[in-house]
Amino acid sequence: MLAVAGIDVGSRTTKAVVLDDTRRILGKGSARTRPDFPRVAGEALALALAEAGLAEGDLAYTATTGFGRYNVPSRDIQITDITCGARGAAFLYPGTSCVLDIGCQSTRAIRVRDGGRVKEFRTNDKCAAGAGGFIERAARYLEVGLEEVGGLSLEADSPQPISSVCAVLAESEIINHMTAGVSVENILRGIHLSLANRALALLKRVGLEPELTFIGGVARQAGMVRALEETVGITVNVPSDPELVGALGAALLGLARVEKLRAAAAAA
Repeated sequence: MLAVAGIDVGSRTTKAVVLDDTRRILGKGSARTRPDFPRVAGEALALALAEAGLAEGDLAYTATTGFGRYNVPSRDIQITDITCGARGAAFLYPGTSCVLDIGCQSTRAIRVRDGGRVKEFRTNDKCAAGAGGFIERAARYLEVGLEEVGGLSLEADSPQPISSVCAVLAESEIINHMTAGVSVENILRGIHLSLANRALALLKRVGLEPELTFIGGVARQAGMVRALEETVGITVNVPSDPELVGALGAALLGLARVEKLRAAAAAA
């Protein structure tokens, strides 16, 4: 059996996926990203390998992605997170035409061709108010756990949109809403709607068409998914582990690279 790994060193979490040569996921793991990128990548990979029942020496190839992709010494190749996200999304949902990736620090809209090849992309060019890190800071202000945000947002009955594109000013809006007695649920739904509107602007720039696949950690928040569907007006695909799609894409691309190298060697 041939086994490969994909490691996504993200700004908040580092993820790893191990695949076999039938493109079946054997194991997955994650660890909170810290300054020692090699160690954190090793921790995530060790969890994925343990689930797969393999050792690191069993891997034929390792591909890395994410902003810390250059900092994993054991890698065989590094690939951009846009390329990996597109490939992973198209693998899970072959009809995907557009991918929306909202992580901690960035929001990306990607138009893809058949097979998940990137045709065009746009990323948020304002500030942190346009990505998932803003939701984390808002949750701290509102004294709710990040895991509660998605459910609370669904309970809103009068959402209060956040209009500022600057994180500092947006945080001031949140404080003003809190002072005015606006419920936590309505503030959170307003944040989700604000992010959805900014995402829609990016998607329009790449050419929004069904199917849209939503990936990244923020896709775990049910309230954000609802806000996005309402805003874009189409049903959105959401993987069961949306934060792992980049690592999955890296593993798929790594496997394709191994297969190409072996085919070339066999033909020589």
